Amino acid sequence: MGLFSGLTRGIRKHRPRVVMIGIDGVPYTLLKRFIDNGIMPNLGEIVDQGTMSQMDTSLPEVSSVAWTSFMTGKNPAEHGIYGFMDLQPNTYRMYFPNSGNVGCDTLWDMLGKNERRSIVINVPSTYPAGEIKGVLVSGFVSIDLRKATYPESAFDYLNGMGYRIDVDAIKARQSLDHLIEDLDITLTKRIEAIFHFWDTEEWDFFLGTITCTDRLHHFLWDALEDENHRYHSFFIDFYKRLDGFIGDIYDRYMSQYGSRYSPPGFILMSDHGFVGIKKEVYLNTWMRENGYLGFSREKPDSLEDIAEGTKAFVMDPSRIYINLKGKYPKGCVEPGKEYEDLRDELSEKMLSLKLCDSGSSGNDPDSYVVSAVYKKEDIYKGPYLDSAPDIVLLPHYGYDLKGSIRKDILTEKGQLTGMHTQDDAVVFINRKDVINSKPNIVDLFSIILRELDIKRSA
Repeated sequence: MGLFSGLTRGIRKHRPRVVMIGIDGVPYTLLKRFIDNGIMPNLGEIVDQGTMSQMDTSLPEVSSVAWTSFMTGKNPAEHGIYGFMDLQPNTYRMYFPNSGNVGCDTLWDMLGKNERRSIVINVPSTYPAGEIKGVLVSGFVSIDLRKATYPESAFDYLNGMGYRIDVDAIKARQSLDHLIEDLDITLTKRIEAIFHFWDTEEWDFFLGTITCTDRLHHFLWDALEDENHRYHSFFIDFYKRLDGFIGDIYDRYMSQYGSRYSPPGFILMSDHGFVGIKKEVYLNTWMRENGYLGFSREKPDSLEDIAEGTKAFVMDPSRIYINLKGKYPKGCVEPGKEYEDLRDELSEKMLSLKLCDSGSSGNDPDSYVVSAVYKKEDIYKGPYLDSAPDIVLLPHYGYDLKGSIRKDILTEKGQLTGMHTQDDAVVFINRKDVINSKPNIVDLFSIILRELDIKRSA
């Protein structure tokens, strides 16, 4: 049996439909906690009817990589996305990858080829919205609502009802009062749009994604942990409202389609977990201080200001690139032994990096920053491997690894209070005993195809 057992079925009298609810950045452990203490009673009843599991996500554990891995069923070396910002080939110039940079078909591409109709709402990294068989409303990061929407009729509706693509992160940094107001309105409009397309469009696969949870966690994770925090009640009430939405859409799905085939396909998933931040750690500062990185200007504007002799540099989040000769304009590291020796050296030093100012003693394991180090060929395989970071770091909980080139300090406690985790995403399937071992986010692609009785092509 495979990772998920019991998912194949006999001939159905009716074409199957699959509903998936995405809840961006929601940890399994948080949902379990909220179910156990009664904050999410609807989800508790739903979970009793199926299987909820902790799930691993992509490396690095950021939404752009995780959601692209989910929607293609492939690792970054196959789809080509490694972060919110990537490097143009053979340069130090960064660019913001979008849907046009995804190097393989998405789930809804494949469903369309098999005459299945998809409604996809608010999935990150789908901008600009391409033509699909169905409706696509792009999520973070979308600049223009018209370009974020296919077809045109969907834009007309969304524009007319005051749809919000996302909360305003700039204003959120200026005012938490603005953030909670923005979260409330954005969630209201998101749910309104989801039910509109549910009611007005034909579909075989329906995916509605809530990203407000990720924003809530980044800015107000401390409010969750501190019952005396000014916004603690708002945090709890937000999840009660999310629980109401999940219950409503599950009841609607089961009442409309649950009796037509058995068992019906209802999936809940997140793209990564979350935890509180102890420190932001600026790895390019460490690279400069230890002689691996230099810039031609005292205050560099970008990586294009890298100086001759630079051996390595870091990009968000936790991606180390070796300045390889023949690959980069100022590359100085020879391929082969020098390259491998440098990777080994940096890997060892990253695993040894610890912060004695973190509130723990230097001998405390909690003072170590990095929990695991991966060479690219150990975690990636595919045609875009050459574009991959040479080393990927997985931090210990609480250490948010950054690639800023403008910081002159190694650590600080920034404005954000929550960070992503790789090992605490969540998946729920409304069937008992179907998850045999801890899944990875890429596994969901094949599960959905199987639910819709579609064979996956190579």
